[in-house]
Amino acid sequence: MIYKNISLKKFNTFGLDCMADCMIRIRNEKEAISLFRGEISWKKPFLIIGGGSNILFTSDFKGTILYPEIGGIKVEVKDQEYVIISAGAGVNWDKLVEWTVNKGYGGLENLSLIPGLVGATPVQNIGAYGVEVKDTIEKVIAVSIDDGAITEFSKNDCRFGYRNSTFKSENKGKYLVIRVYFKLTISPLLNLNYGSLKEEVTKLGSVTLKNARQAVINIRRSKLPDPEIIGNAGSFFKNPVVSSSAAESLNNRYPQMPSYKDQSGGTKLAAGWLIDQCGWKGKRVGDAGVHDKQALVLVNYGKATGKEIYNLSEKIIKSVQEKFGIDLEREVEVVGTI
Repeated sequence: MIYKNISLKKFNTFGLDCMADCMIRIRNEKEAISLFRGEISWKKPFLIIGGGSNILFTSDFKGTILYPEIGGIKVEVKDQEYVIISAGAGVNWDKLVEWTVNKGYGGLENLSLIPGLVGATPVQNIGAYGVEVKDTIEKVIAVSIDDGAITEFSKNDCRFGYRNSTFKSENKGKYLVIRVYFKLTISPLLNLNYGSLKEEVTKLGSVTLKNARQAVINIRRSKLPDPEIIGNAGSFFKNPVVSSSAAESLNNRYPQMPSYKDQSGGTKLAAGWLIDQCGWKGKRVGDAGVHDKQALVLVNYGKATGKEIYNLSEKIIKSVQEKFGIDLEREVEVVGTI
């Protein structure tokens, strides 16, 4: 399904009314292969988007948007301890999490209510509440954009890092993810050690898989704005990881500063706290602003442009660097001219 001169307002959660020259909606693997084998004409450059929840358009896109709509959730393998399921790239992420929890399969519950589609999850290595999607991914099936060849990426091939993968680094723009395989547990071991998660689960009663999911949903809804109501892309910045010595030095100056041990051996700091300390929480510049409950989230109050939101992020980055000596990195992908 090919569309010309299409508005992208409904395809990005900031609600930015930018245009694309062309959009191709890919409904199945066969269409993806045909497209990249040259059987369908399309205008380069291209951009793959899913739910549009991790993107900031700063201008119109002069090229082709590729939008995967490949569906289907399947149980591939199951034994007494584990189950391997697969999901198409166009499956709504939270619907998949809900499906796994209802089946009693553990591993994705902490990632509840994250917006977007399944195909984006290995690209971004989404994470929340002490869990990253790489912890459960078994393999990723993708189509080569060069020639339409089907390629299988093992977990190691994906080269997962913090909000990163091979699909964002050396293989950026080279593959379209079409299906993702997840290895989940039959007898879930819940991870409730992050933030107030355990406390929220206790409020709901017994410690169960469904209550763990509901606790995550409750916390996210209390802190994060609904993109249907106010435009946003969730966490705009990554939580910075610094050396243990740098974290110790900062903790001496700011004893209340939250920090967490990172898998890399360094220390992860809370970007939202750093931004808040610089006085940005709740600030508004025109229709671009910082959310009043979570400083990590930038919002569009209605008519902000992508450039205005980008400029606000630049000011925040500068102030955090001046106060703490830490360089914040954007989690969202900026697309367009600055």
